[in-house]
Amino acid sequence: MPVNGSDELKQTNEIGMAIPVLDSLDLTDKTLTTDALLTQRTLAEYLIERGAHYVFIAKENQPTLVADIRLLFQARGEPDFRESSDLAHGRIESRAIWTSTALNNYLDFPHVGQVFAIERTTTEKKTDKTSVETVFGVTDHTPESASPKRLLAFNRGHWGVEAHHWILDWNWDEDRCTIRTGHGPENMTRLRRFAAGLIKTKSKDSVAATIEKLARKVRRVFDYLGMTANSMPRAARVAPVG
Repeated sequence: MPVNGSDELKQTNEIGMAIPVLDSLDLTDKTLTTDALLTQRTLAEYLIERGAHYVFIAKENQPTLVADIRLLFQARGEPDFRESSDLAHGRIESRAIWTSTALNNYLDFPHVGQVFAIERTTTEKKTDKTSVETVFGVTDHTPESASPKRLLAFNRGHWGVEAHHWILDWNWDEDRCTIRTGHGPENMTRLRRFAAGLIKTKSKDSVAATIEKLARKVRRVFDYLGMTANSMPRAARVAPVG
């Protein structure tokens, strides 16, 4: 990013870029969700000053914060809200959330309205293997402005976006791409997103499995796209009469 009063550029990370990027946006009454890296007091203060809300996940980069929230929910009872189970990509998933205002005046974090614990249970249909993941978080939303159901929806929406980025990074190593000049990075991202969307539309297999089948097999790629005589629909292969 640029250095004030200079043509020099300095390297930074997601934390350093978050506020400059958000400066150009209208954040009034918007709710910002982030991954754990951006669970920062400075960002929380900034969002409140801009009239926005935050829903942050607390992990080990904020050890005291996550330890306090984890301890509160250690002996939790029935969840405040549980989503119905759904089936996607060969997995049955269900989510449950517990919320509390008990730490509002205790945590060393700005503008706490409630804390929460989210438990995600995943069962792989093929293997019947079940895994349980629990994450903890903090938000300035009070119970009046965000019910347990709404908080869970914020979290689910965030990880829907994260999952798409994970597909790009896992399959094409996007975060370590060395293309830096001109419109190259933007164009490559668009091509990867187009490819991922196309595969999801056409394949029953995962993006990773489809890429593995097609990699470095030019003829198979053209067959997959329906661009060869053998792979075209029969109606398209019949020459028009007249």
